Parts: sequence; C-alpha cells; structure tokens
Amino acid sequence: MIHEVILPQLGETMNEGTIVQWLVNEGDTVSKGDVLFQIESDKAVLDAEAPAAGTMRKILYPKGSTVPVLTVVALLGDPADDISKYVSGAPAAPSAAPAAQPATAESGAPAALPTVPSVEQALRHEGGRIFVSPRARKLAEEKGVDLTLVAGTGPEGRIIEQDVVSFLAAQPKATPLAKKVAAEQGLPLTGLTGTGPGGRVVRADVEGTAAPAPVVAPTAAPVAAPAPAAGQTIPMAGVRARIAERMANSAHTTARVTLTTEVDATHLVAARTRLKDAYAKELGFSIGYNDILAAICARALRELPYMNARLEGDQIRLLGEVHIGMAVDTDRGLLVPVIRNADRLGIVGIAKALRELVARAREGKSGPSELTGGTFTITNLGMFGVDAFTPIINLPECAILGVGRIKPVPAAVNGQVVVQERMWLSLTHDHRLVDGAPAARFLQRIAQLIEEPYLLLA
Repeated sequence: MIHEVILPQLGETMNEGTIVQWLVNEGDTVSKGDVLFQIESDKAVLDAEAPAAGTMRKILYPKGSTVPVLTVVALLGDPADDISKYVSGAPAAPSAAPAAQPATAESGAPAALPTVPSVEQALRHEGGRIFVSPRARKLAEEKGVDLTLVAGTGPEGRIIEQDVVSFLAAQPKATPLAKKVAAEQGLPLTGLTGTGPGGRVVRADVEGTAAPAPVVAPTAAPVAAPAPAAGQTIPMAGVRARIAERMANSAHTTARVTLTTEVDATHLVAARTRLKDAYAKELGFSIGYNDILAAICARALRELPYMNARLEGDQIRLLGEVHIGMAVDTDRGLLVPVIRNADRLGIVGIAKALRELVARAREGKSGPSELTGGTFTITNLGMFGVDAFTPIINLPECAILGVGRIKPVPAAVNGQVVVQERMWLSLTHDHRLVDGAPAARFLQRIAQLIEEPYLLLA
C-alpha cells in the first residue's frame, strides 16, 4: 500500500515550506514516526515524520524545493508497489520509449537530477510529440516552462495545468540573475543546491553546472561553489518576508510613542555578578542581564497590568498571563522566543527557559508555539554599543522595551562626582491603548527595579 507523505502545515499563517534536507534516501526502510525531512517555515525549521512504516519509494521534491502546504512530497510503501501513476501518469514501461539515456539532447543536463523527467517521460508518444492541454500550454508560456521537463498526469501522460503548477512549485528559489543564466544555458533549476541566503540558487550555482562533465563515476569530490558575490539581489521570502510584513503592519497600524530614560545600573551589575558566581556551577552557564531584565519586566507587568494588554476589535483586553518575548538574532533573521509565565519563574527559572529557547531558535528548531503568544517583548542591542533606539512594537502586544549598553559614566551624587554604571531604556508603546503618563509610570517602575534589584525579593 502506498502512503503519501505530505508537507505539513506547521502554523495557521504557513502557506508553503522549504525542504531543508532529506534525512532518508530512496530505498531506506522507515518506521512510523521516524523523521523523514526537515522543513523551513516562515518561523522555524522543524521535523516532518513518517505517517506509516514502509520503504521510501520516491522522493518527489528535492532538498531546497519550496512547496505549498499539504503537497505530496514523497511516497512510502512496499518495494513491490507500483508507483508509476503517482510519478508521471505514464505507463510503467511505454512501448515507444527509447533506451535510457544519460541526458537530454537539448540541455545536456544529467538525468539523475531529482524530479527532472527522463527522456522516456518526455517522449510520451511516437515521434516525440508532447500532448498538452490548452490551459497547461498557456501557463507554461506565461511562466517560461520547458514542457519537456514536465511529467504529465493526465490521460495517457497528457500534461494538464496542475502538472505545470506542481513543476513550478518544485523549483528551488533563485535570484533573477540565476534564472536568467539558467534560461540562457537551457538548464533546469530543479536539483541545484543553492549557496545563497536561505538556500537560494545564485548565478555561481548555475554556472557550476553549465558545462557538465561526461556522465561517469566521479573520482573526486566536487569543488564547492564560490560564495555569493556582492551586489546580488535577495528575494524577500521566508523569515525575512515575515519580518517585513509584521514590522510594516506594526508601523502602519499603531500609534507609536517612544519614551527614553537613563538609569543607574550599578546595583544591577553587582547583582548580576553575584548571581553569576552563585549559580554558574549549578546551571553550567552564567546568568545574564537579559535574565534579570525579564524578571524585572515580568514584575512590572504584574503590578501594572494595563501594559500587559492587546487591542481586540474595539476593546482593550488586559491579559492574565505574563509571557515575555526576547528578541534573538539568528542566521535566519530576527526571532522572538517567548518565556511563558515569566512572572512565576524567578530569575533562575527564566535563565533556564531562555537558554533552551534561544538555543532552539538559533538551531532552527523552534516550534510555532515557542515563537507566538508573547504579551511583552524585550530587545537588547547593548552588546553592539547602542545606547538608545526606537524599537517597533511586536503586534499584537502594546509595548516593547529597548535596552541599551551599560557603560561607566561620571555622575553627580550628593554634590560629589562618582562613576556609575549607566544604561538607557527605550519603551515604545501604542498610544491607542496606553497614554503617555501611565506608560511613563511603567518605565519608571522598571528603572526603579534596575536601580534597586533587591526589591524583586519583596
């Protein structure tokens, strides 16, 4: 029995996903629940499991393919199962097909490239004619698709419109220049491994296959493609597209006001040093400023719940839970893992939770639930030497705290000049939900807890 492996929908906003890598090969035996491949959504890289036990009969979309959700990407079954109708719609052994050839005459592309139909599939009828429905031909012309590369699933191998749609979905994302070079060389993009950002195919990837060697067993490892050149265009897709959408939406829909203040962080620095020394052996890592700041913000949100709110239609909802989001810089872009019920954890509990969340985010293993549901966000740019900035609200939250660097600064205290550890805070809030004075009181409370962190014990 054939079992279809689909590309799962990993979140309500997910419409497509990119296959990062296959963890099994065709012919491998797998058990139900085994991880078959990794999929990149607009937020994270997650595992896709086998829906049943069996043999991996066919991988329909190679590594790097961006595919709509719920698309069949592979076939599981018994070795004796006939899968021809799933692959091409053509008879398993067409009588008019010539002997297998290593490459097509037009492009010289190796026949082993995944999902690229063989000559037997392309020459579906005597004389090499390809039967195509009018809608499929029109779409192919609009998209510049070479129909000899499309497997037909219609009657007697006829190419229908859905076949062209599926072929386009199987193509890896590529820069416009890479597409142009590929078209000039007559090369299919399917099967190419992209070395650009997010796995995009760039010009160098195409040029690396433009003059293929004879189809023989390789005697040495292939030379890696050069790094992407400066000046290339990067598609607005994946995490980058999601960030752009959310930030633009926030900027256009909120009434943003940013309040800034400078605070004395001398006692915060001392408290962090003592906590680091006291718990380093037990935890295996050092407690950081973000851990303490998350605890401080959680306390302030619990005391002043009007900042722990969101706009729902024409009503302001004050939230009962305090979930702190922490902005994290990753190779895939900005992600905000969420520390749930931060007001109940304490500094050590927050530190443990945050390390796990950040590690998973940077490894691309965050689940959708780990990156959603925040009620307030902290973004810290102090490690980059930034003093103050205007952070953008992470909707549907009503506020975000920007944290600047801590630096020694001369300050006048009781008529004396002393050196203090000073830091800047930038609180951006949505004036639709909270007025300036209440927001200022909230920022004032955060400043007080930073200047006197022992108050967290009260």
